[in-house]
Amino acid sequence: MTEKPCPCRARDSEPLPYAQCCAPILEAGSTAPTAEALMRARYSAYALGKIDFLYDSLAPESQHDFDRKAVQHWSSQSQWLGLEILSTEGGQPGDKEGYVEFVAHFSLDGKEQAHRERSKFRADEANGWCFLEEANRKPTPVVKGDQPGRNDPCPCGSGKKFKKCCALAA
Repeated sequence: MTEKPCPCRARDSEPLPYAQCCAPILEAGSTAPTAEALMRARYSAYALGKIDFLYDSLAPESQHDFDRKAVQHWSSQSQWLGLEILSTEGGQPGDKEGYVEFVAHFSLDGKEQAHRERSKFRADEANGWCFLEEANRKPTPVVKGDQPGRNDPCPCGSGKKFKKCCALAA
């Protein structure tokens, strides 16, 4: 019997079994050892509908605008296709903060999509790693065709998502 692959699997590599990857964090309450491990666990939580984990893994100051209903809807209506880690900065054991740039691949309403983001994480001795905020640093946008997707960084370099910047002018 083959073990179930972890939802966070990289798209072009052999995925780890869920039991060896994100399950200890999501099922057994282990703390993530790195910012990347927490990012992977958060992706897997979306794929598995573990909404409480998504809320609990937010920094306390980031929990105020958590929209449980919208997160539950996105989680349950999407087919999660894999997580691609593009880069990490800091976020190792002993660090106080770290950044993870990633692309979350999913399908919604039969259409494959990719959400690219650079996220900031913080660690403290009491709670381990937590997600703090999206931290745009004018990354290269993911462009499909001749226009970026609505959640991609705006190509004008503002650091905002396209939908909150130049898409408003279009």
